[in-house]
Amino acid sequence: MILRAAADELTASGYAGFTMDKVAARAGTNKNAIYRRWPNRLTLGIAAYRRLATAVPPPDTGELRGDVLEWLRQANRYWSSPLGALLRELLSAAGGTSELLAQLQDQSGDAAAAPWLTILGRAVARGEASPEALHPRVATVAGVLLRNEFVVRGAPTVPDDVLVEIVDEVYLPLVRRRGPNPS
Repeated sequence: MILRAAADELTASGYAGFTMDKVAARAGTNKNAIYRRWPNRLTLGIAAYRRLATAVPPPDTGELRGDVLEWLRQANRYWSSPLGALLRELLSAAGGTSELLAQLQDQSGDAAAAPWLTILGRAVARGEASPEALHPRVATVAGVLLRNEFVVRGAPTVPDDVLVEIVDEVYLPLVRRRGPNPS
């Protein structure tokens, strides 16, 4: 009940207007009940965001370029949406706190890499990418470059030609030419 109220309040007010008092009023409880579970506004905001966010399976267009481009387009639409704006606000508030960032996105480590590794694994099976490219840092580089456009550059949305450039000029050359590391 508290988490639902928090998600509703986060959606209504954004993180800037999100307060423990408003959540308590919306949930029909007091702040002490909230603080027993969430020590501060940011941890509650992150939990509320996670309640709102949903996982989407990666696309399967039948070819690597199409899969990566569609996945970036979906991510671009998400980051440009009201929910994406909440994510950007929470990322900013979390700063460099790795524990909070991991909770926020559930996108650290394996969780973030999984859809990219799925896309890349299919491409390796089709002979479109090097098996050595199946590494989380390599697999996620296109997504990191997209996120950079929003977080570092402050873009409200990223033009499609930038997505195409990320795919054609960075991602595809990287995953197609990646060879084994020299011993």
